[in-house]
Amino acid sequence: MLLSMQKVKEIYSISRRTLINWEKEGLITPVRTPKGRRRYKKEDIEKLLGMIEEKPKPTVVLYARVSTKKQEEYLKNQIRRLEEYANSQGWQYETIFEIASGVNENRRGLLKLLNKIKRGEVEKVVVENPDRLARFGFEYLKFFMESYGVELIVLNGQENEEDINKELAEDLIAIVTSFAARIYGNRGAKKHDNSSGQANF
Repeated sequence: MLLSMQKVKEIYSISRRTLINWEKEGLITPVRTPKGRRRYKKEDIEKLLGMIEEKPKPTVVLYARVSTKKQEEYLKNQIRRLEEYANSQGWQYETIFEIASGVNENRRGLLKLLNKIKRGEVEKVVVENPDRLARFGFEYLKFFMESYGVELIVLNGQENEEDINKELAEDLIAIVTSFAARIYGNRGAKKHDNSSGQANF
């Protein structure tokens, strides 16, 4: 909505002199009518008055991950390669990294990234390999990001095979441990229920 100087004064109690000063300082740029009269965008006025919170510009997020603390050197190298790529593109970026299993569903770094995407704060996400983002369900995450207009870039960089094999083994152990806990947990619960039932007779 475009407002005349008179309307701005009526609605916001802002004088003509203040508007001209704002214009000179580059804080506001009026739209000119064919007759050269100034018109001000309602949202521009309200932003200057602090009535509208300006959303941060979407940015590029670099995401790096390893499974264990033993791989910290690999994590540093992964981050370095991502940052070198982002710098070569001339991007402003934020780096999110974490040490967590690729099958962990409660990764703080990944949750932070997904929440930033939901808030419209991300333009692109860059990972070195699909496994860095998720061991399973990569396509679901890609679909989620694209549904918010976020481009997912996978560099497919060269990873150390020994590190990857160790990490995969640890992730598989984590899966087996998780399933075993569920199975034995369910058995324990059933046994307890049966025992309780027998005691009631």
